[in-house]
Amino acid sequence: MDLQLQQLIKDKAKSIFEKVRSFREHLHRYPELSYQEHNTMKYVSSILTEHNIQHEIGIGKTGVVALIKSENHKNDVCIGLRADLDALPIQEENEVPYKSEVNGVMHACGHDVHTSILLGTALILNELKDQLPYAVKCIFQPGEEKNPGGATFMIADGVLENPKVKELYALHVFPSMQVGNVGFKEGIYMASCDEIHLTIHGKGGHGATPNECVDPIIIGSSILLELQQIVSRKCDPKIPSVLSFGHFEALGATNIIPSKAILKGTFRTMNETWRAQALALIESHIRSIAEMHGATVDLEISKGYPYLENDPQITSKLRMKAIEFLGEGNVEELPIRLTSEDFSFYSHKVPVCFFRLGVRNESKGITYGVHHPRFDIDNDALIRGVEMMCLAVL
Repeated sequence: MDLQLQQLIKDKAKSIFEKVRSFREHLHRYPELSYQEHNTMKYVSSILTEHNIQHEIGIGKTGVVALIKSENHKNDVCIGLRADLDALPIQEENEVPYKSEVNGVMHACGHDVHTSILLGTALILNELKDQLPYAVKCIFQPGEEKNPGGATFMIADGVLENPKVKELYALHVFPSMQVGNVGFKEGIYMASCDEIHLTIHGKGGHGATPNECVDPIIIGSSILLELQQIVSRKCDPKIPSVLSFGHFEALGATNIIPSKAILKGTFRTMNETWRAQALALIESHIRSIAEMHGATVDLEISKGYPYLENDPQITSKLRMKAIEFLGEGNVEELPIRLTSEDFSFYSHKVPVCFFRLGVRNESKGITYGVHHPRFDIDNDALIRGVEMMCLAVL
């Protein structure tokens, strides 16, 4: 990349820092849950309107889509940049001036960071639109944290068309990576994610007479142990998979066997054929074990996000740009992760690059992971994020 253009990006990202930080602090103070981002949508729209950036609101329910285009762009394709808008149902424990003012809701996954960076990027690219090789579509998406994923609604509303998105980029904060660094992974990077909800209906009674009961705790325990063998004995060892249950509720007492138990879990993998087979096995095992013990079961398997696959070509291209721009020591190779992201839906439609942004700074005590009530970032990450999103386009 031209050195003069590199310096221009650095200068503009630095000059816009205070504005981007103010975006982030506002969004952090007023978080909204998935599919409820009405005020967030209005705020993003107000910033875009203030800077005369063409956009539409209400896409995918509460999303915003901006288009940065000059008269030089005669083609009918564009480059897409995506950020997410929603927060999590977490009570913030940080004592900072921009602490969440919404009880029980917090931007604990960094979506306020992503949105602020994309707003700053949009402002810079709008100034440079005559130098852009393609028009740029900025996608501010709702509902990343909750099934079926806001990406599904955005895609259904035509976000990848008119003009057609030829390639799409997104970043995500990474608390285990030092601020200033970025990370990439070509190919399959993140897992699919499905939710398993079951209620076992047995027969409660006195703990001294278990023979007169159908114990849902014992049945639930049998189900948990048996299901683990699906991953350990039915799955090809070369396919990453995990089956975890984080909720087991059975409200009895020391001498009371309850009448029902509620279990909730997640299944994740990186192969769609095995995913379908495993979900069928999970269902058949649950139903047969419950029936064997004389219980009935209400079962819901909520199919979530597919695996996320980064396009090797555009991911390698941005990685090489990052090395040239930042130096090789600031660009990391990422391992696969069995976490999930609804950006994966886009990856099955167009070439994508989903990369990581370091936000960690131990000297400032910024070490907590996402989804933690004390999650925060080193604000220098805002500059780096804007630089990287500009690099993806230029």
